[in-house]
Amino acid sequence: MTNNDVLRRLRYVFDLADTKIVKLFVLAGGEVELSQVNRWLRRDDDAYYRNCPDVQLATFLNGFIIARRGRKDGVTPPVEKKLNNNLVLRKLKIALDFKSDDILATLKLSGLEISEHELSAFFRKPGHKHYRECKDQVLRNFLEGLRIRYRP
Repeated sequence: MTNNDVLRRLRYVFDLADTKIVKLFVLAGGEVELSQVNRWLRRDDDAYYRNCPDVQLATFLNGFIIARRGRKDGVTPPVEKKLNNNLVLRKLKIALDFKSDDILATLKLSGLEISEHELSAFFRKPGHKHYRECKDQVLRNFLEGLRIRYRP
């Protein structure tokens, strides 16, 4: 999945206005203009469409975590320069305060059933022997499950 697709889906699921997205960036210490957000949310075939870089999506997700859970005491964690589906899933898990059962139930809403062992493999460190890459299909189904859960 592209970063733009993740951003568009989260915007729809949580009914985020463009100005709210800008505020989420500010919460995480980032800076983005409304016109930039507008270009990221456009359709892929639009002439004004622009790709959302990994750093920007990571900043947005960090702001989303802060908005939903509150600012953590101490130093703000650094923004990842490279994102993958595993990190996106982890950040959404943190932001929504989901446990494994919540994620499995959300995936089940979209019609995808995986075991708890498969799910835990997504949250392991990449060098771990049981680490598993989160494929686009899993992330797409998780976002669809969120849509069903929050915007039936």
